[in-house]
Amino acid sequence: MIGTPPPSPASPASPRIVVADDHALVRSGIIALLEAADLDVVGEAGTGQEAVALARELSPDVVLMDIRMPGMDGIEATAALTASDDPPRVLVLTTFDLDEYVYRALQSGASGFLLKDAPPDRLVDAVKTVAAGEALLAPTVTRRLIEKYLETPAQPLPGPTDLTPRETEIWLLIAQGLSNLEIGRKLFLSEATVKAHVTRLLSKLGVRDRVQAVVVAYETGAVRVGDRRSSRTER
Repeated sequence: MIGTPPPSPASPASPRIVVADDHALVRSGIIALLEAADLDVVGEAGTGQEAVALARELSPDVVLMDIRMPGMDGIEATAALTASDDPPRVLVLTTFDLDEYVYRALQSGASGFLLKDAPPDRLVDAVKTVAAGEALLAPTVTRRLIEKYLETPAQPLPGPTDLTPRETEIWLLIAQGLSNLEIGRKLFLSEATVKAHVTRLLSKLGVRDRVQAVVVAYETGAVRVGDRRSSRTER
């Protein structure tokens, strides 16, 4: 007998997601939106503590994390998750468009930052971007935040000692906000070659994405606050 076909299951490649927000109505709306885009929501949490416990139990690929939650807030929960073994990627959601929140989230290890009033397709794209291992914020935006909130340490943290000259060159270009394509054009390399260099660079730096690579560049003194040689105008 011909009937209504069952809904298609999420693709095997679909990232597994936990949604954390203390407002049940907002949380339900986000979940419905993600599931309508065939993304696999495996759990939901109403507090930071619940988000951390659930993520450790379910091992999702991405946690959508609200900043303002009772008890442990989203920034504290992000720091707890990203410090764990095999951590999920965290995409921070907030109604507050404040540089301080963005910077604190990135400093805690978040891979991206999105306002709750962003268009639905933007949220779906953001989850896919973060799940794929990319940073949601352009490094130029990250640099602006770092220069506002981070003073170059009097004694910078020790930097990596095993970077090749080419990897160091690419690291500084990442800190300028250049994409792989732009780096390739500047250094006369293919985009695939640049991507391979970036992958090795992130591994040596012990970071998971380009945003964190820029943070490390400042913390180690590879780039100094106010160093105009490492900046360009955002487009």
